[in-house]
This record gives sequence, structure tokens and C-alpha cells, in this order.
Amino acid sequence: MAWGKNTFAVFAGAAALRLSVFFFFPTVIDFLTTQVEISTPTSSFKRLKEGLFLYERSLSPYDGGVFHQAPLLLVIFGFFPASLVFTAIDLANGLALKIIADRLKSSSPRFKPINGTVIAAAFLFNPFTILSCLGQSTYLFTNLAIAQAALAATTANLPRAMTSLAFGTYLTMYPSLLIPPVLLLQAQATGSTVPGRQTVLEGLAWFAVTLLALLGSTVLITGDIGDFIRSCYGFQLTVPDLTPNIGLWWYFFTEIFDSFREFFIGVFWLHMASYVGGLTIRLYKEPLFVLTTLLGLFAVFKPYPSVADVSLYFGFLPMYHHIIPLTRYTFIASSVILYSSLLGPAFHYLWIYAGSGNANFFFAITLVWSLGLAILIGDTLFAVLRDEWEVERPDMKGKDVHRI
Repeated sequence: MAWGKNTFAVFAGAAALRLSVFFFFPTVIDFLTTQVEISTPTSSFKRLKEGLFLYERSLSPYDGGVFHQAPLLLVIFGFFPASLVFTAIDLANGLALKIIADRLKSSSPRFKPINGTVIAAAFLFNPFTILSCLGQSTYLFTNLAIAQAALAATTANLPRAMTSLAFGTYLTMYPSLLIPPVLLLQAQATGSTVPGRQTVLEGLAWFAVTLLALLGSTVLITGDIGDFIRSCYGFQLTVPDLTPNIGLWWYFFTEIFDSFREFFIGVFWLHMASYVGGLTIRLYKEPLFVLTTLLGLFAVFKPYPSVADVSLYFGFLPMYHHIIPLTRYTFIASSVILYSSLLGPAFHYLWIYAGSGNANFFFAITLVWSLGLAILIGDTLFAVLRDEWEVERPDMKGKDVHRI
């Protein structure tokens, strides 16, 4: 892959920006790592450092109930400085998006190839991406796994795609829901419409073997897989820590009666998982868009979301720039997201530090944030379906439609 001057400038500039802040503005880094929009109980770098402190003293990193992440991260940060790790991950994600965009094809007559360098630049200089990197959110590792899985699938590398998804699942579970669109991407890369039975079985085998190997590595690192299962997967499934974040779960489960807690946790998880089947079946011709939409839905409906989830969604979304003329509420969605992005930190400060507000202030703005993302997701879904409809029925092009 040849790198032009523009591509080199984008990646060099992105690396220089991040490393400059890491080395010359450490107080900014300390501030960002405490922000609830960036740091959650399952992605906090401060919590990881607590686990690393215990691990380096031959204690279980899960003692004390603070650390809720995969122990493999302890090994990585035990050898490499955090500034280089997070910067490298961002650059790797940007490179993956560039290659995917350069290879992307579509049957839509509206589709026009876009320079992958533009996609990489939009991702690397997205404020949400930069804040996630500087705030040292460990969700970046999950983003890396998802981006690498999508890249491998578009190049018909099934083992690498499923291995990457297994790594993401090992970290945060929900990437396992991306198996169907990744298998469809793999099939498209090989010239098929849908994956054959052998491809599906082979992919699932690679996924299962890799996940089991990663789980086995936990025993080698910590000596006990039980603590890991309870503190990582059990923690994500049962949502015991209701620390405020930009998601929808924390306030709801603060207010709900304990007798209904298990029921609604099941409902929330089933709701998030329910989108996978319908989207994959209906949009099987556009598996990359299915993956992109699911990333947006995860950013809204997962129990501990952060801006790192949104950054990856916004990284993939510009690849479908050709549907912009068919969208209806782009201005409303972008305005709502911008509005809530600016007021969210202010409302949290008023509640926690100034004492002149309450939890309703912050939860209200997180509802607005989720509403903005939901409008954007629904609008782009409509646009893709409208584009597909116009391809199938050219005589309807340009005519008003209320339902597809």
C-alpha cells in the first residue's frame, strides 16, 4: 500500500497531536481520565492501574472490586507506556478504516468512491476519538478488534476476522453480536451473497477456539478464571455499579425496585441483541452498513457506553456519504448531538461539584444525547432503504415516500 503525502501528513499529525498532549499536558490527561463521558467502570484507566498495582504484587487484580477488565490488558500495560499504546491503537484504527473505504463498493448508482485518507482523517481528528485516546479509555481495544475484524472480512481473511471478533468479545462481550454481519462481509469479499454452511461453521470454530484460548490465558496470568468471569462478564451482565455515564441504564436501575431488577436487566439485554437478526436479514446486501448501524445502537443501549463507542460509529458512517441526499433529519440529529455534547459536562459539573443541580439534570441531557444518536441511526437506515428501493424501482426516484 503506497502512502501519499496527504496520507502521511494525516497520520503524522494525528500521532503528533496525541503524543504532544500526553507528554506536555499531563494535567489534561489526568482530568480527562476522570470524566464520566470517557471513563466507565469497565473502561477506566485509573481502575486498570489499580488492578496493575495488585497484579505486580502477586495479588489478584480483582481483589477490592475495582478492576473489571480483562487481565491481558495488565500484561500489555506492564510492558508498554500507555501514551504509545493508545496512540498506536488510534492510528491502527484509522489505517483499517482507510483500507476498508478504499476497497468499498456498492451497487447503488449514487455511490461514489471516497478517498480512504479522508475517512481516516475524519476519524483521527474527530473530537470524540481524540478525547477517548487522551482519556485512555480501554474501549479502544474493543474498537481495534472490531475495526480489524471488518478489515479482515473485506479482504476475505476469515480466520483473522473471527480471531479479532473473539478478542473483542473477550474484552467486552458485545462484539459477539457482530458475527452475522462479519460473515456476510466475508461472503461478499469472496463473490457470494451469503456465507455457505462451511464458511459459517469454520468461522464459528475460529471464534470459539480463539475465545477459549484467551480465556485460558487468564488462568496463566491470574491463576483463577472464576474471579475474571465474575468481575468482568458477571459485572457487565448484572450492572451492579450505577456510576453515572452517558447511557440509559444507570438512572433507570437507580430508580427501579430491586424485585424487578433481574427482569429489566434481561429485557435491556434482549432489546440490544434483538436488532442483530432483523438488520442482518433485511440489509444482507449491505453488511458493512449493518455493522455500522449496530455500532451506533451499541453506543446507545449498552450498559456502560462512552464516547469511544460513538467515535467508532462515526468512523464507519462517512463511508456511506452517498445517502446524505436521502436523509431527512441530519440537521436535527447533528444539532442535538452537538447540543448535548456541550451541555453534558456542564450539567454533570453542576450536579456533582457545584451542588446547584441534581441527577435529573445530567440524566436529562444523556436522554437528549441518546435521542440524537437514535434519530441519526433511524434516518440513515431510512436513507439506505430508500436508496435500495430506488434501485429496484427507478420510476419512483425523487417521489415522496412515507413508509418503505
